[in-house]
Amino acid sequence: MRFRERLYALLNGRNGLDALSYTLLGLSAALLLVNLFLHTVTLVVIEYALLAWVIFRFFSRNLAARQAENQRFIGFFRAIGRFFKLQKNKFRDRKTHVYKKCPSCKTVLRLPRVKGEHGVTCPKCRAHFDVKV
Repeated sequence: MRFRERLYALLNGRNGLDALSYTLLGLSAALLLVNLFLHTVTLVVIEYALLAWVIFRFFSRNLAARQAENQRFIGFFRAIGRFFKLQKNKFRDRKTHVYKKCPSCKTVLRLPRVKGEHGVTCPKCRAHFDVKV
């Protein structure tokens, strides 16, 4: 019981593992597998650096900074995911719809593919603009 109390006291107020830490651990494991075949010192150094960064993040008491790092990481990958989803939707709808950006707020709008010039109102910023399809 005494060991458990000491462990709780050690980990109390620490950052722990989050999405960035899990990704760094996965990247380190992938580099380890690649290095089984390449046998380079550079990859070993990178693996240890990634593991040291994970350990630093795990035991850090500066929760605000670690959470901000994690939120930036999640936001970055969310933006990448949105980009690829938009490309998939553009390909899926290529015969029936056209995608145009609002000139004022840069929101991507999905419009029916009807030839001619049309007036469009952006649902986000309510700006009115003309689109030629």
